[in-house]
Amino acid sequence: MSAPANAAEQSELTVSSMIKEIQGLKDKFKDEDEELPSPFADLEKATVLQECRCFSDQDVVTNNPRLCATLITKLLHIVTQGESLSSNEVTEVFFGVTKLFQSPDPYLRRMMYLFIKEVAETCNPDDVIIVTSSLTKDMNSNDDLYRANAIRVLARIIDGQMLGAIERYIKQAIVDKNTLVASAALVSGTHLMRVGPEVVRRWTNEVQEAVQSSSDMVQYHALSLLYEIKKNDKLAVTKIVTQLTRTSMSSPLGVCLLIRYIGKILDDDPESASNRAVLQFLESSLRHRSEMVIYEAAKALCTLPFVEERDLGPAITVLQLFLSSPKPTLRYAAMRCLSEVSNRQPAALVRCNDDMEALISDPNRSIATLAITTLLKTGTESSVDRLMKQISSFMNEIADEFKIVVVTAIRQLCLKYPQKHRVLVGFLAATLREEGGFEFKKAIADSIVELVHAIPETKESSLFHLCEFIEDCEFSALSTQILHLIGSLGPSTTAPARYIRFIYNRVILENATVRAAAVSALSRFATEVPSIRESVMVLLRRSLLDEDDEVRDRATLSLVALEKAGEVKLGDDGEALPTPPGAPGDGGAGAQLLLEPLPMSFAQLERAIKLYDAHGGLDDSGALTLTALPVVEEEVYVKPPESALGGLGPGKSVAAAQAASAGPGGGAGGGDA
Repeated sequence: MSAPANAAEQSELTVSSMIKEIQGLKDKFKDEDEELPSPFADLEKATVLQECRCFSDQDVVTNNPRLCATLITKLLHIVTQGESLSSNEVTEVFFGVTKLFQSPDPYLRRMMYLFIKEVAETCNPDDVIIVTSSLTKDMNSNDDLYRANAIRVLARIIDGQMLGAIERYIKQAIVDKNTLVASAALVSGTHLMRVGPEVVRRWTNEVQEAVQSSSDMVQYHALSLLYEIKKNDKLAVTKIVTQLTRTSMSSPLGVCLLIRYIGKILDDDPESASNRAVLQFLESSLRHRSEMVIYEAAKALCTLPFVEERDLGPAITVLQLFLSSPKPTLRYAAMRCLSEVSNRQPAALVRCNDDMEALISDPNRSIATLAITTLLKTGTESSVDRLMKQISSFMNEIADEFKIVVVTAIRQLCLKYPQKHRVLVGFLAATLREEGGFEFKKAIADSIVELVHAIPETKESSLFHLCEFIEDCEFSALSTQILHLIGSLGPSTTAPARYIRFIYNRVILENATVRAAAVSALSRFATEVPSIRESVMVLLRRSLLDEDDEVRDRATLSLVALEKAGEVKLGDDGEALPTPPGAPGDGGAGAQLLLEPLPMSFAQLERAIKLYDAHGGLDDSGALTLTALPVVEEEVYVKPPESALGGLGPGKSVAAAQAASAGPGGGAGGGDA
């Protein structure tokens, strides 16, 4: 054996031995990698409450603060798991927690603050007073951490009557030099607006002073509270915003908040005289050093109700630069904003198409989906074929929720460029036959049906695609709706007989609900296409022995109506000849009843029959007719969906929808039996 062969064999042995060694180590440490059980898994409330009695022992509180903190953690776990404490238990625990204020341990003090905030809302207000004095003492301490947390807790547990007692301390804290204390006071003021708004409004001077703070976080919280105080006075809000646009706020978060307030002002009063100044501020914010301020300003400009395409230029340029950012958050934010702009002014985004096409292969599927849907809205007719090729490989990599968004965009593109219906409908049909859930398949079917009604040239090809789909459809609701559609539109096509095979396959292979819908569809073909009536009647007779009574009833009723229509004679060309005068039968008048919807909904029909029976109508020997039933009005109307397979149009009621799908036997001709 040659030397290279020996070396290769030794290499194989080495690799295989390493794989075995790694597998052995994996099995060895398998148990160690398993998730450890929670230390609070088997806690009992009575046991923990018993252990909490050590809060009264000063030695434990002073020398073992970690034990007390652990007990508070257990109590919080019990409360957050949904187990409630009785009023006596809460009172006892509160008394114990007040004694923990003797400990100077900062970790224990923070756990106490957290426990008081969580439990104070469920306890007696008289018990809250127990800890209020201790918290007030902390609020005046020299430790800034205690002061800030005490203010936060007090804001959560006090009511409007007690607010006046601590108002002076909170006003001092708002202008405190320590940013942690000032931010805590400002955030607490925002929460206290729900408790005592009149008291908080008296802090306006202190809040305005805090807006000029050198701390970014204090500026942000101060502006938020100032807006809450003034938001009901539009003139005051406009004055504050105008003043702040003339100054340079150092806080990027504060500037973002200011931009949002500007957007609200422009939405409420687009014709205001001060709009020019704030618009200039928005444009200048596009050159801010902070990326989030730039994005917020661009978003505000893009969402203005009165903005024109030429005014969008600077904002679109900034968002276009974000599309090539290495940060996924910036790419997603920019893509989302551009997607919203494309709904209103797609022409403004044409220059971004190259950058958006590069994002189709982005590893973040949300970004790629937004890029695809936006390109479908902004693309030209010549770019449709190229986009479809790119989407074909993309669809297999995303979830159903993203696929639905893409399908909706393709439908809108087809309505925009009807000449491309062959490519777009073909893509939808191919996607329909792939794996997917009910909502995804229903979105495609809805899109195809809407295109059938909007673009008549797609009718025959679309019906054929739907026929192929129901051959392997696992959703009965979709199958019945598609069968109803085929029964409604199929007879008017150039070759209606081609659909009979697909419909009858459902009679043989499907469940009772789909079989009933298929029988109704066959009945419509037999009624509207006399040349195939005899052949269809042969198929209907096979359903007379069906195991489901609804299927048998529909088949029986259809056959009776079709037999009354009389025999159909065919000419040399295979078309039905007109029925001569005096020939037996009713000339198809009875069969036409199969095409007419019920004059009322099923709910109305049920109530009408009950009223008819209550007045003794069923005791009569005469036949029960619709004209003999009392009139029952239905006043409930719902907004129809964007596209219903049953052919719902704007303004139709539930009754009209149900009546439109009514088939033989009073059942839903295209819906579930």
